[in-house]
Amino acid sequence: MGETGRVAKPLAKYAPYRRAGDLVFLAGIVAADPDIGKVVEGYQDLPEEDREKAGYTGDMSTDSKEGPIAAQAWYIMSRLQETVTDLGGTLENIVYVTQFFRDLRDFPIYDRIRSTFFDVLPASTVVEVKELLPTPVSRLEVQAVVYLPE
Repeated sequence: MGETGRVAKPLAKYAPYRRAGDLVFLAGIVAADPDIGKVVEGYQDLPEEDREKAGYTGDMSTDSKEGPIAAQAWYIMSRLQETVTDLGGTLENIVYVTQFFRDLRDFPIYDRIRSTFFDVLPASTVVEVKELLPTPVSRLEVQAVVYLPE
């Protein structure tokens, strides 16, 4: 187990995850790539093959309104999945998540996307916060606890 592939990378000097026995605690994941200094702002920032899965419709009025949170949610769920896979597990090993939103009105769109990743939803807490790192366009951060027996 180690950091390979597309594991969610930290934005500063902290561990992306820490193991404590059979539990792995993942640091909060945001929709940003620290290697290129880019925050996901809409569907255009997702790989082309993921845009439609995330909800892209081609209708500017819909996509401009839902795109920022939908694209960030898709990016975060993808990094979460890839990080847990890198640890040797699957999303079913996630037992708890905390979701931090800048605006709780974004939750229904996030929930739709989250449901496409999970067959069994983990226990969760949703919190609204004033601001998220790394920039004011960040709308969502997700942290998780993973059960992975050693």
